[in-house]
Amino acid sequence: MEKRAERLNSLLVQLFNDILHIEEKVLKSSEIKDLSITEIHTIDAIGTQGNRTMGEIAHDLRITVGTLTSVINRLIKKGYAERSRTEEDRRVVLVSLTEKGKHAYKIHADFHKEMVQATLNSYNDEEQEVLCDVIEKINIFFEDKYEGLQ
Repeated sequence: MEKRAERLNSLLVQLFNDILHIEEKVLKSSEIKDLSITEIHTIDAIGTQGNRTMGEIAHDLRITVGTLTSVINRLIKKGYAERSRTEEDRRVVLVSLTEKGKHAYKIHADFHKEMVQATLNSYNDEEQEVLCDVIEKINIFFEDKYEGLQ
């Protein structure tokens, strides 16, 4: 059992690192090379529907609003996002993507779509279901286990 645990740990770490590394290389070779991984994931969290609050975005990214503020400031400076306030409550800050930000979102979404499709193409329908079920269980475990660490 110990060997299996070591193998799983090694595979999870390798997978996580590989996805981040590949994602970073794809970013740097695309027209959005001025974005960091953190910035592109923030663009992804903002989404194309826009008008999300800082709290909602920070929650999705599992970071503090203070940390998010720094990233949003950089995205605004680079022309990918914009900030506004609601008329009902001027304290509420809304964030949305500019056209440039929506384009970056699409490039990132296309990368993920290609990655998922390439993975699914390696398996038949039954294996795809098993793979999704296993990954879902792993995800639920980690969400439950580390829920209180924010």
